[in-house]
Amino acid sequence: MKKNIFAAMFNRKMGTVLLHGFSSGLPLGLTTSLLQGWMAKEKVDLTTIGLFALVGIPYTIKFLWAPLMDRYIPPLLGRRRGWILVAQIVLMISICMLGFTNPVSSPYTTALFALLVAFFSATQDIAIDAYRTDVLQTEETGLGASLYVMGYRIGFPIFSSAIGFILSDYLPWSTIYMIMAGGMLIGVVATLIGPEPNVPVTPPSKLKDAIILPFVEFFKRTGAGEILLFVILYRLTDVIGTALLTAFLVKTGFSGVTIGIAKGNLWIPLIVGGLIGGATMLKIGVYRSLWVFGILAALSNLFYMALASAGPNVPLLAASLSFDYLCNGMATSAFSAFLMTAVNKKYTATQFALLTSFMAQARVYLAAPAGWFADRMGWQTYFLFSMFLALPGLLMLFRFKRWTLGVPTKEAVQEV
Repeated sequence: MKKNIFAAMFNRKMGTVLLHGFSSGLPLGLTTSLLQGWMAKEKVDLTTIGLFALVGIPYTIKFLWAPLMDRYIPPLLGRRRGWILVAQIVLMISICMLGFTNPVSSPYTTALFALLVAFFSATQDIAIDAYRTDVLQTEETGLGASLYVMGYRIGFPIFSSAIGFILSDYLPWSTIYMIMAGGMLIGVVATLIGPEPNVPVTPPSKLKDAIILPFVEFFKRTGAGEILLFVILYRLTDVIGTALLTAFLVKTGFSGVTIGIAKGNLWIPLIVGGLIGGATMLKIGVYRSLWVFGILAALSNLFYMALASAGPNVPLLAASLSFDYLCNGMATSAFSAFLMTAVNKKYTATQFALLTSFMAQARVYLAAPAGWFADRMGWQTYFLFSMFLALPGLLMLFRFKRWTLGVPTKEAVQEV
């Protein structure tokens, strides 16, 4: 893209992508980090906290109902924005309901409503991922992915985790979750003002075609199975390394306000990481960026190892979180750009949901026993183990150029 990167960021399309990222990140924090902190403050045991990762199951199977969103068009705002708006409204209601539960006296009720939030959040993600892929031109995917991830990381951890945790020292949890539901209005505004995608694709005329054809097209490609395995493995070091981050910080001795302020200041590395990630992908392409950012993301675990040894050291906490979100933000941006090139725009919602469902496998199923492992390994060994989990995904990059992508680009396969 020949435009100046700053000029490219300040337009209606990119602004919508940024705010949609916020809308996607916010609800995830409410069923993971903030809920985890809530339970930790209520003295729920670590193994139970870890098992609550299973409420994220809808993220792992969202490809099952994604064809409905490719086939049917809501009466307002078109095929993509219409579904986004429906999901956002129901999501706001579900978030409020979750806040009125009690994870100590009624853990199953809390789990049920957390599951509802996860379901409607996954539904919103299906529509937003499809919209973002449809509305961005091929040369805009790197910058668009970086802005989306920047917004996502502002929604989670800064808004739903940091601000929520600061408020937890002063307000009841029901009020906090109502505030978080109100934060979803930012995404609603983005949906209402966002431009309509200019994609000359006719929706499948039959539901059967919407269900079958996206999978047939994908699995006929060279390396389809390897692409799915890569999607699971590439972000594994981040998923496992941060699966119990809030619980780790609470048990290390940091107060809710300290944790909240530290996470709240992450807007600096988030913005810097987004700019670096977008500019780097424009310069060296997605393939090289996946290598560079993946290695840096793995090394971020070393800071948490040092923090586990040092105890409640506030400067080290700030350094650990900043380096983590700088590096993992860039790695996630490159990974998101890869996903956008991996889908066929005829079946954007379903194929993107398939890929991100596989990506969520690690966050849900592998993170569930994380508390059990942390109890037995100790935090230092746990973070060291998490760092080496980056290796399988990085090694699969040697196979990258043999894969058939949905939208192959020169940037995506640029030589090392």
